[in-house]
Amino acid sequence: MLDGDETLFTVTDLKQFAYCQRIFYYETCLPNIRPITFKMQLGREAHELEAKRALRRSLDVLALPDGVRHFDVDLAAPRLGLCGRLDELIVQGDPPHAFVPIDYKLSKQASSSAKLQLTAYAMMLEEVEQVAVAVGYLYLIPLRQSVQVKFTQRLRDAVLAAIAQMHHIARTQQMPPAAESARQCMLCEFRRFCNDVL
Repeated sequence: MLDGDETLFTVTDLKQFAYCQRIFYYETCLPNIRPITFKMQLGREAHELEAKRALRRSLDVLALPDGVRHFDVDLAAPRLGLCGRLDELIVQGDPPHAFVPIDYKLSKQASSSAKLQLTAYAMMLEEVEQVAVAVGYLYLIPLRQSVQVKFTQRLRDAVLAAIAQMHHIARTQQMPPAAESARQCMLCEFRRFCNDVL
C-alpha cells in the first residue's frame, strides 16, 4: 500500500482523522503547532494509571478464560501503513495463539473513532503475526467496563479508506472540510485555526 517515500501514520493519527479530518491535517501538514490541553494531559495520566490497575485486574472483566498479558505493545505494519502502541495485548493458548487487542479509553462510550482505532490495531497484529484477529475490547476507564468490538469487514474497509484519504491529504496538503457536527469543535484545541466554524 505504501510507496517507498511514504512514512507510516500512527494509529492515533487514524483516530484523530476519523473524529475530524482537520486535526489530522494540522498535525501532518503544520507540525509542531498543536497546543497541549488539560484534557490531553489527563488522558495520558489516566492511561498510565490504568496500566498499573490492569496488572491487578483479572481477565473476568473481559470474559476471557486465560491469556498472557502484554502492556504498551509497539506495532509497525508497513503494508498497512500504520504504526502505534497498543495499550494491552492478551495472547491466548498454545501456538497458533489467539491475539486479543485492548485499548483503554477515558470515555463513557465506545465511539466510532475508537472502534476504528481498535480495528486498525487488529489489522496490524494480523500483518505482524500472520493470524486472524476476530475481536478486541475497548476498556472504558470511567465506567471500569469493557466493550467488545467485532472486527467486521465494514470496519476493516473503513480503516483502509481512511488511510487512503490520509495519504491524499498529506500529499496534496489541502485542508479537508470541517467536522460534521459543531459540537466536535467546542473543546477542540485547533478551534482557533478553523475560521469557518462557529
